[in-house]
Amino acid sequence: MTEVFFYHLMRRPLEEVLPGLLETSLKRGWRCVVQSGSRERCEALDSLLWTYRDDSFLPHGTAADGHAGAQPVYLTDGDENPNGATVRFLVDRAVAPDLSPYQRGVFLFDGNDPEALSDARGQWKALKAAGHDLTYWQQAETGRWEKKA
Repeated sequence: MTEVFFYHLMRRPLEEVLPGLLETSLKRGWRCVVQSGSRERCEALDSLLWTYRDDSFLPHGTAADGHAGAQPVYLTDGDENPNGATVRFLVDRAVAPDLSPYQRGVFLFDGNDPEALSDARGQWKALKAAGHDLTYWQQAETGRWEKKA
């Protein structure tokens, strides 16, 4: 079964957390899909990944860029996987497609948003019932991640 991680963001926003997780994934040789909850958010993440650091960027693309199969990180608001990703990130309350083709699913949600928290709980219950291996991480006061479940 797919390993599924839930990241409960409390201290740092998605824009600070996602690039680091994607960098780690690429260093491990994994291809990724980032599924957002809307087209507008997908476009904002596209801009972010080009500019989040002065000395670096994350190679990525969207359907508008073409060559989807060649992208190490593919951004979408749909359920496609044109780059053969083994890791699927879900942000901004995106609804997960079938995660069984992936080695890892990663949910990032804003713990300060009651609706996002409720959606994450619903996803957790559904994925647990489907037999996936789930892990829950929450940001501590220091900003570090603590495994909670």
